[in-house]
Amino acid sequence: MAATKHDEDGYPAELESQLTLAGGRRVRIRALHTCEAEPIRALHCRLSDRSRYLRFLSPMPALPDSVLRALACVDHRRSVAIVAEEALPGGAVIGLASFSAVDAAAAEVAVVVQDDWQGRGVGDALVATLLAAAEARGFHRFLASIAADNAPMRRLLARYGRVLTSEMRSGVSEIAFEPHRPQGARTALRSAT
Repeated sequence: MAATKHDEDGYPAELESQLTLAGGRRVRIRALHTCEAEPIRALHCRLSDRSRYLRFLSPMPALPDSVLRALACVDHRRSVAIVAEEALPGGAVIGLASFSAVDAAAAEVAVVVQDDWQGRGVGDALVATLLAAAEARGFHRFLASIAADNAPMRRLLARYGRVLTSEMRSGVSEIAFEPHRPQGARTALRSAT
């Protein structure tokens, strides 16, 4: 896998950025530290039932400890979790994107954005950062499980990926894709670093 730049403790500082969304709201993108679970738990509590279902393909009113550990205990090589948080002192986490290796070249990806931040470019920023991080670590094929009625995620995937295969099972699309750089994708985001 390709070499990536890390701080001494293995934290991928290169994934940090400050962004300005259309409308002027500022967001900080950063990787979670290994086993940094509280931001994930707090975000999960603020998601609507519908957003929880679309992310976890289950109602999941409470986040089980095993799922929380799987999301939070990343190694920054074969698994990475990236959060978007309000760029304010003590700003809340408003989005989460993650990947986890399936094999040496493929990784499973997922993303969720807090309901009142959806449609503002947060998902675009998370996906662009996540895919770049994964590609820098040698992953070039991605898998996503998406609810059949999750139109926003399908549009996001269409902007960032070329579908290789898609299979529908019990209302869930199992999609394999490779990334591409979107032309004119809504990147009303500007780096402010």
